[in-house]
Amino acid sequence: MDDADLLKRITVNLKIFGGKPMVRGRRIAVEHVPGMTAAGATSDSILREYPFLDGDDIRACLAFARRRVGHERVEPAVTVSFA
Repeated sequence: MDDADLLKRITVNLKIFGGKPMVRGRRIAVEHVPGMTAAGATSDSILREYPFLDGDDIRACLAFARRRVGHERVEPAVTVSFA
């Protein structure tokens, strides 16, 4: 499944989670999946914890996060000069 197909799994409903992106309209925000992964969860453990998800849902969350972060620019808090 390519990114375009994966991203179709990400939905927004202003009545759920204040309009945060969610997985297929379920009550799990996209941000939770990369958060769980960063905390050490594996895809298998996430799927056990949330049996209504599947592997493509996890890949969709990661693809969504990658696209969002790919467009961000982080400015340094302190400017360093090497003069």
